[in-house]
Amino acid sequence: MIHLTGPCRAFFSFVFIFPFVPILPLSSQQETILMCLVYIFFLFFVFLRQGLTLLLRLECSGIIMADCSLDLPGSNNPLSHLSLLSSWDHRHVPPCPALQGTPLSATLSLVMSQCCRKIKDTVQKLASDHKDIHSSVSRVGKAIDRNFDSEICGVVSDAVWDAREQQQQILQMAIVEHLYQQGMLSVAEELCQESTLNVDLDFKQPFLELNRILEALHEQDLGPALEWAVSHRQRLLELNSSLEFKLHRLHFIRLLAGGPEKQLEALSYARHFQPFARLHQREIQVMMGSLVYLRLGLEKSPYCHLLDNSHWAEICETFTRDACSLLGLSVESPLSVSFASGCVALPVLMNIKAVIEQRQCTGVWSHKDELPIEIELGMKCWYHSVFACPILRQQTSDSNPPIKLICGHVISRDALNKLINGGKLKCPYCPMEQNPADGKRIIF
Repeated sequence: MIHLTGPCRAFFSFVFIFPFVPILPLSSQQETILMCLVYIFFLFFVFLRQGLTLLLRLECSGIIMADCSLDLPGSNNPLSHLSLLSSWDHRHVPPCPALQGTPLSATLSLVMSQCCRKIKDTVQKLASDHKDIHSSVSRVGKAIDRNFDSEICGVVSDAVWDAREQQQQILQMAIVEHLYQQGMLSVAEELCQESTLNVDLDFKQPFLELNRILEALHEQDLGPALEWAVSHRQRLLELNSSLEFKLHRLHFIRLLAGGPEKQLEALSYARHFQPFARLHQREIQVMMGSLVYLRLGLEKSPYCHLLDNSHWAEICETFTRDACSLLGLSVESPLSVSFASGCVALPVLMNIKAVIEQRQCTGVWSHKDELPIEIELGMKCWYHSVFACPILRQQTSDSNPPIKLICGHVISRDALNKLINGGKLKCPYCPMEQNPADGKRIIF
């Protein structure tokens, strides 16, 4: 029986383990780590074994007794004679005698000082980050206090709120209409009950039908929308709407998605395209051409765009726009338009209010239906034409309508009255004299 010493065991372990490292099922990173561990294992037991004595004695009962003598390099007080009792069982954690009162070695002192330095640096970094976050949060609060004025009602004239009950009823009606148009029917009914607002059934019925059809479209049910489009075909044609054709096209595409089994049904349904052949000839040709690839799979054909789910979102938008046009409603509710316009105009009005108070110009803003300056809201909020008098630089209204002179120039009625001299009117743009009574009102 051959007995191997510690270095021999380490050497043979290294020799037998090292060739199997490249063939183990490991990743490149795991293989590199394992190679490094094998090298460290070999160096530790072969070249650094001086000062380390291990006496192993195996007994038949499986109990291990070890006597270790450990000398740390550079230490004046080596930890020697750390012994394990002969009754220690390898299946349990070995006892660890406490070393109280023992001075730390130079190596341990260095490690402890490095750990303390790292902890101190980490605490300082956390304090610095917390300081930056606190300063950012404080700036947000100051920005809110600076940009939000509690006296927002002061930006409009007090005359707007003269008929307070009437204004409140108009506002409640606008909120109810917005809720009906958004499909929040239960919330609108609850608001009508709490505010004692009487809403006629004829007013609610179009919104109920509109939301019923939209819910069916969201569930990809084309039946209610097709019935509505057929019943309103003539009015949709007057609006040059293509809603009915798009609904038939989407139903035809659903039949194409069913595969070759739905081919005959799709060909039979194509008869619905006959009234739209003149206006939508190209689109009908595309759908008919897709039938050639039906057996091979429409998903892998040049007509795969017909199966795009974006067609459902498009049909919902088209139906909402055309249905609102027939009902005399805007696509966006008046409340949402007013709110968006107010968000754009409010900062400008607040600045104007501050300038008026600073310069004590109380009479500048006196008209309740007119703003002191013109505020650009963008093309999205353009709903009808307006006319501003080129003489007085004021927007015309029902009480001050635009007047067309005989020479063709247009001014406001207030400007016309100021230009009358001796019963005659001389156009401010041309030297033509004329009778003020010959001017005619223009309605845009």
